[in-house]
Amino acid sequence: MDQGAGRPANASEPAEMATAAPETTGSVDPGAGQARRRRKGVRSLRPRFSVPRLRKRSKPGAVAGIELSDLARMPATQEPVSVTCIDYGPHQAHVENVTDLATFLGAHRPEWATVRWINIDGVGDMSVVRGFAEKYRLHPLAVEDVLHVTHRPKVEAYEDDGTLQARLFIIARMLELADGHLRSEQISIFLGHNTVLTFQESPGDVWDGIRQRIQTSGSRLRANDASFLVHSLLDAIVDACFPILEFYGDRLEDVEEEVLASPTPEAIRNIHSLKRELLLLRRAVWPMREVISALQRESHPCMSEATRTYMRDVYDHTVQIIDIVETYREMATGLTETYMSAMSQRLNEVMKVLTIIGTIFIPLTFLAGVYGMNFKHLPELEWVWGYPFFWIVCVVTAVTMVMWFRRRQWL
Repeated sequence: MDQGAGRPANASEPAEMATAAPETTGSVDPGAGQARRRRKGVRSLRPRFSVPRLRKRSKPGAVAGIELSDLARMPATQEPVSVTCIDYGPHQAHVENVTDLATFLGAHRPEWATVRWINIDGVGDMSVVRGFAEKYRLHPLAVEDVLHVTHRPKVEAYEDDGTLQARLFIIARMLELADGHLRSEQISIFLGHNTVLTFQESPGDVWDGIRQRIQTSGSRLRANDASFLVHSLLDAIVDACFPILEFYGDRLEDVEEEVLASPTPEAIRNIHSLKRELLLLRRAVWPMREVISALQRESHPCMSEATRTYMRDVYDHTVQIIDIVETYREMATGLTETYMSAMSQRLNEVMKVLTIIGTIFIPLTFLAGVYGMNFKHLPELEWVWGYPFFWIVCVVTAVTMVMWFRRRQWL
């Protein structure tokens, strides 16, 4: 079986670190919330995560979809955009880094190539997006989803109506670890009969193993159609979660040892950070099960029957990842309860020691109070050995009570 059908070897390969990711839990600005806390005199903690928020560029009530004329009026950002094209067939493969976009869009796929894969890193240059949307007749709603990078994973089918080509539009979330924190990036995929377009937010992905398999003569990937390439891309995105889960499994073990050994405020902060990152992981993987299920269940002219069969394996991996994520979330919740129990136990031990010390001093305080009264005719008041005898009684009383507490296993 080809590596794309099962858990691929490239799933364990570390993903290239993205230079910029819009949705990230690595670092955020303190914001107005911290300013308010500082004004109130509360010690401010630097946040380590950001809650994903909707960033929609269009105003409320605007027309749905982005037409080609709208793209021409939209300002371009300074983000770098790179375009890579891979043409391949059963006997040949060619990789091209596109530098002249106009010439590339004016040309056609070579006759020997059965599949063309075009990967666009960056969606900030509207002229690039407009060029591909115009040549491949992409639906305005899909173009809008490509530019608004806050969507949950989904799949939409567009039929050929004479103006727009029949395509499958898929949105997935690619996850990777950067500096020990989780990053989530939207991947937009257009599947045609012989062409696959992929839009990424920034350079760096988990598809290096797929590129190597395309270059390998006789690989199953080169012998199949464009839909099998989409299967391999989704399979790599899903299987890249396994090394991430191993990382969080190790972190959970370390935090558990820390909580059991010496529960500190830093430990509870680590637990909360784990819960937040696992929540982000769940938000990215959970909808993928619906996407893979739809691709496996519903027929489309661009999706072959053989590829739909291979989607079963990707669906199994998705379900397995979801089960592991839910298990880890329960473990993180359990660690929170363990931390609170450990802190309560420490408080009980402190109160126990203080209570025992106070109990020991109760009779000593009683003796000191009796012989500290200002009465002239007090027994033993004029006795020469009264003071040493008082200390002997106090020491004997204290030692006796400590021995009795140890015998009762209160100490």
